[in-house]
Amino acid sequence: MEVNNRPVVGISCGDLNGIGTEVILKSFEDSRILEFFTPLIFSNLEFLVSQAKNYKLNLTFNKINLNQRPTAGKINVIDVWNETFKLEFGKSTKESGNLSFLSLEAVVKAINDNVADIMVTAPINKENIQNEKFDFPGHTDYLSKQFKGESLMFMLSEELKLGLLTDHIPLKDIVSKINFNVIQNKIKLIENSLKIDFGINKPKIAVLSINPHVGDGGVIGNEDDTLLIPALLEASKLGSLISGPFPSDSFFGSGAYKKYDAVLAMYHDQGLVPFKTLSFGEGVNYTAGLNIVRTSPDHGTGYDIAGKNKANPASFKKALFLGIEIFKMRKNYQKLLKPQL
Repeated sequence: MEVNNRPVVGISCGDLNGIGTEVILKSFEDSRILEFFTPLIFSNLEFLVSQAKNYKLNLTFNKINLNQRPTAGKINVIDVWNETFKLEFGKSTKESGNLSFLSLEAVVKAINDNVADIMVTAPINKENIQNEKFDFPGHTDYLSKQFKGESLMFMLSEELKLGLLTDHIPLKDIVSKINFNVIQNKIKLIENSLKIDFGINKPKIAVLSINPHVGDGGVIGNEDDTLLIPALLEASKLGSLISGPFPSDSFFGSGAYKKYDAVLAMYHDQGLVPFKTLSFGEGVNYTAGLNIVRTSPDHGTGYDIAGKNKANPASFKKALFLGIEIFKMRKNYQKLLKPQL
């Protein structure tokens, strides 16, 4: 539902005791941002007004109901809850977790009902959000159940695009989750996203190794030889421009990642440690592979600085604008697919 040719961005509030509300509100401090999209925040108007005052932000909100059309040029708000919320900055509370889920659930519904075009999520607490409807290790797994497609956690910055083969799972379980089909599927997901979402026709993808030094010929494990390399060879035969596996200890420090359009890491910290070292505060977490566009900032709830007016909205603003760019790229791609009359 675009309004005046501006996409509607549905925004979930995240954990209210963290920095989510702060970075959301600070993103609208410069009203010129409203020229690019129409925001629709799923939270509570009274709460947002009080927090805007807390951060000394001169913002005006437009309260609407789900059956009302968002107004272009306004910060539209839909009340997800009506009860008074006890704000406890820096603390993980069940109430905050419940409200963060209600907000997330409402944005999902808005996307499915064509009320919003793009989803941007503020950080949640993965522990206090757990309930009967949310039994997942994070946003990515939850959203993959709500929408069509197969999800890929894709971390994006100006100089690096990094996908994860496995994401929020314990280190001890990683190898058991890696097999030929999983590797092939993740490579294809990255490849398709680079083509459709970023307009890269022949993407070059680097793949990191499972073991240190690619196993050193089996001395430090043979999983690269038995699991990873056969899948990469098959992907290359099918036309993918794949390189690797590369030992991750030298791949980033040497700047080798700059030669590729994207990097596939085997597990969470192998990819996220170098990504956040290079891009923290400027990166975006994008859920690729789904039939909808969802982005989020590259940071967490920030309990240590919550309520102190110290949170930087840069990553959240990047998530907003990147979501819009990908939404437009997908529309253009669909136009190219339509047969010419």
